[in-house]
Amino acid sequence: MRLLLFGATPGTSGAHVLSQAVEAGHDVTVVARTPEAVPHRDVVRGDVLHPETWRAEVAGHDAVLSCLGTRDRRHPATVYSQGAAHIIDAMSEHGVRRLVCLSSAGLEIPPGTSLPQRLVIKYVIQRLYRHPYADMARMEALVHQSDLDWTIVRPPMLTDGPLTGTYRHSVDGHLSGARSVSRADLAHYLLHHLDDPSCLRRTVEISS
Repeated sequence: MRLLLFGATPGTSGAHVLSQAVEAGHDVTVVARTPEAVPHRDVVRGDVLHPETWRAEVAGHDAVLSCLGTRDRRHPATVYSQGAAHIIDAMSEHGVRRLVCLSSAGLEIPPGTSLPQRLVIKYVIQRLYRHPYADMARMEALVHQSDLDWTIVRPPMLTDGPLTGTYRHSVDGHLSGARSVSRADLAHYLLHHLDDPSCLRRTVEISS
């Protein structure tokens, strides 16, 4: 498949998506603000918040994967929602249907979560990440409103563990005991479900 990838900075989930996609034989175009930081031959210098720098690149691709993120937890975020809005507009313009976006399982507290864990999520994790989570929620709303063939993937805490290919996932439901998943396994799920009709227009939780 011809894939357009946002968020492939080394050390991120997107970087694992890139390496696994190339190994699997996919033709990948990466959009990056600093192309020299991405070890790949087909990198376009662009900023998701400035679509004029990459909009034309969307044409001819089979799918777009957004692994966007921010390390800034102190200030309100816009990269998720504004990035998604620009990506959706460009995909609609060029007739590209398949979109996969990364979000976070931390947006919701699953039913059945123990009281201690519920308190940790509500008063520690959700407060610590309140700005990126708020923007992720706006992103999810925009994706839901689009007419694309989208999938939103919500992982819990991400680790640098190895690729195992063994993980759990739930489509439009919550996973019990979801604690973490490796970035490598998350990338594996994303790539192996690009053409899976069961997750189209669905939100997926994943965990080891």
